[in-house]
Amino acid sequence: MKLSKKLLDELLSNAAQAMNNSYSPYSKFKVGAAVLAESGKIYRGTNIENASYGLTVCAERNAIFSAVVSGEREIKALVIVFSQKDLGPLSTPCGACRQVMAEFAKPDMPICTADLSSGKPARISCRKLKDFYPFPFTPKALEKTSKKKTKK
Repeated sequence: MKLSKKLLDELLSNAAQAMNNSYSPYSKFKVGAAVLAESGKIYRGTNIENASYGLTVCAERNAIFSAVVSGEREIKALVIVFSQKDLGPLSTPCGACRQVMAEFAKPDMPICTADLSSGKPARISCRKLKDFYPFPFTPKALEKTSKKKTKK
């Protein structure tokens, strides 16, 4: 799927609005995400940190989980925004988020990232899920395992 400029702008706007609700008192790294579901609806997520760091949840997973809670089962596109003032390499989804994406998206799903440190989207980069996560563990792996068990 290729994102039109209009759709990309709408997803960027939704992700930026979600980023405003970030709860990131420890890292101070605010992130917002927006996903386009198969139905055409857009769902938002933001990162939510916790004093017990392992319980922190990323914006990407929150957006996907919000879609799933609403009955969606396939994500068509994902946009992630953050404010990265040091202008180092653009941030990318973590491994846990990539695994969740592999559960609910096809390998060619576009993932776009953008830096909002200037107040508007800059350094926009779009790639496909398969570029970020070329060898995912998917439900198909479990189908093969369960078929072997039932043959006994």
